[in-house]
Amino acid sequence: MTVPKAEPEAVDRRSLHERIAADLRDDIMSGELAPGANLPTTAQLKERFGASSATVQKALRLLKEELLVVGRAGAAVTVRAHRRRTVRPADLARPAEPGTPYRWLTEAAKHGTHARTELLEVAERRPPADVRAALDLPTDGAALLRSQILLVDDEPAELVESYYPLDIARGTPLAERRRIRGGAPALLTELGHPPRLSTDRVCARVPTQHQYQALRLTGGMPVLRTLRVVRGDDGRPVEVTVMVKAGHLYELQYEFTSQERQERQERQERQERQEPEEPQEPQEPDGS
Repeated sequence: MTVPKAEPEAVDRRSLHERIAADLRDDIMSGELAPGANLPTTAQLKERFGASSATVQKALRLLKEELLVVGRAGAAVTVRAHRRRTVRPADLARPAEPGTPYRWLTEAAKHGTHARTELLEVAERRPPADVRAALDLPTDGAALLRSQILLVDDEPAELVESYYPLDIARGTPLAERRRIRGGAPALLTELGHPPRLSTDRVCARVPTQHQYQALRLTGGMPVLRTLRVVRGDDGRPVEVTVMVKAGHLYELQYEFTSQERQERQERQERQERQEPEEPQEPQEPDGS
């Protein structure tokens, strides 16, 4: 397959009001325009962008639709309290403690927000191609789908579609149309398939019609799509999840440790599971 190359001097073909909105959006998201701050006046924006009053107003209307700014006729347009949230995938991937709610809910509560989940579908379905590949399924293969929408303060925050191998999910609470207390990671652990390794692939995409409607998106904003493959003790995938968030409302934070610290942590985890350590290879003499 031939991949088209970017033009050496690509031209921004977006309309002027979309470009103005993009620059102002960046000022808001980066903190250059803090919550409560007034946006530049129409006259200042006309001069900055060489635009007409009508074009500036169209740009501001986009930002209002995205709930980034608020204003009314005859009053200054101000930046709303930031709705962007920082997500730490490593914090959410761990199973919840026994008897406690799904970790996503408890993490949201720490930030003073009310979170809840709404279960959309539980059924055996043919997964998308990348999910089938991760689960090592044939083209016509099926998996158990659990689809849900995560809401924060009653606003859609994330569309989550999790797929499970049928031999793991059939006849278990995974296949029942009800919420799972503690979340799927806790249940998988109970079923003898504890999550050991999660791999995320994150990309920005144009939302599908279903994603656009489910997340109540506005304008042409992209979404963040995460494909997460969760593996058990034997390296087998026990869950593959597609998570979709509004791209301008979320940022992902990953933390990395040094190799030495990671090795210490792995030794500690093996000791907790009472597993023997992997034998160290003998070192060759250096000949000195």
